[in-house]
Amino acid sequence: MHIILGATGHVGSALAQALLAQNQPVTLVTRDARKTLAQQNKGARVAEVDVFDTAALHRVIASGTRLFVLNPPAAPSTDTVAEEHRSLRAILAAIEGCKLEKIVAASTYGAQPGEGIGDLGVLYDMEQALAAGPVPLSVQRAAYYMSNWDASLDTARTEGKVHSMYPPDFKLPMVAPHDIGEFAAKLMLAPPEASGLHHVEGPKPYSPADVAAAFAAALGRPVEAVQTPPAQWEEAFRATGFSEPAAKSYVEMTRLTLEEAYEPAHAPKRGAISMDAYIAGLVKKSSG
Repeated sequence: MHIILGATGHVGSALAQALLAQNQPVTLVTRDARKTLAQQNKGARVAEVDVFDTAALHRVIASGTRLFVLNPPAAPSTDTVAEEHRSLRAILAAIEGCKLEKIVAASTYGAQPGEGIGDLGVLYDMEQALAAGPVPLSVQRAAYYMSNWDASLDTARTEGKVHSMYPPDFKLPMVAPHDIGEFAAKLMLAPPEASGLHHVEGPKPYSPADVAAAFAAALGRPVEAVQTPPAQWEEAFRATGFSEPAAKSYVEMTRLTLEEAYEPAHAPKRGAISMDAYIAGLVKKSSG
C-alpha cells in the first residue's frame, strides 16, 4: 500500500493518478476527503487526517509499506518556517515505529541548511532527518514549480503584465507539478533500497520573459514581464497577505535564488511539459 501525504495538492494528486493508472493500492492522506472524489472513484482509499494528529497519522502510515512525504506548505499569513518545522516534527514522529520498506520525500532545488530562508532550510532538515532514520530513502528535489505562476494569470489577462521578483531575463529550472508527480510514481515503484537524491526539472530553464511570452500566446494579447525592485520585495509579499516573518523569509529565499550560483543538477530527470503547454492549459482551464 502506497501512503501519500499532501494527496490533494498539485504533486500529490498527479502521483496518485499515476499510481492508480497502474492499479497500485493507494491511500490518500488529506484534511478534506471531499477533494479526493475523483481518485476514490478510481479505487483510492482516503484517510481524513490532520498531519498534526500524530497518533492518527501514525496509524495510517503503519497500514502501508511505502510512503510519500510532502511537508505541507504553511499559510503565508503565519510564521511559515515555524509552522513548517512544526508539521515536519509531527510527520517524523508519526513515522517512528512504522515498518515501512521505502520513503520518497518531496524536496526542492536549493535546499540547504539555514533559518529564515523559506522552505529551503525546512526541506533540507527534512532530508537529513529522514536519511538518519532506518527506512530506505529517495529524495526528489524539484525545480521551481510552474504552478507558482498561476497567480499571474489575472494580471496577465487584465494588465498585460507578469510581476516577478526576478529580472525578466533571469533563467532558472522550472517544472510542471504533473511531471514531478509522474517521476515520484517511478520512485515509489522502484526497488526499496535507498537511492539518494534525484532532480527533476522541465524541458529547459525559463525566465519571467518566457513566462510572459507563454501568457501572451495563450491569451492572444501582449504581455510583458515586470520586475519588482528588491527594495519593495517585503512590501509586495505583505500586500498579498504574508505575515512579517513569512515575508522576510521569502525575501531571503528569493535573494538566495538570485545570488547563488547553482551548479546544474547531475543528470536531472526532465519532464515533458513546456512552459507554453503549462500556461496554455492554465488559461484553458480558467476559461471553462
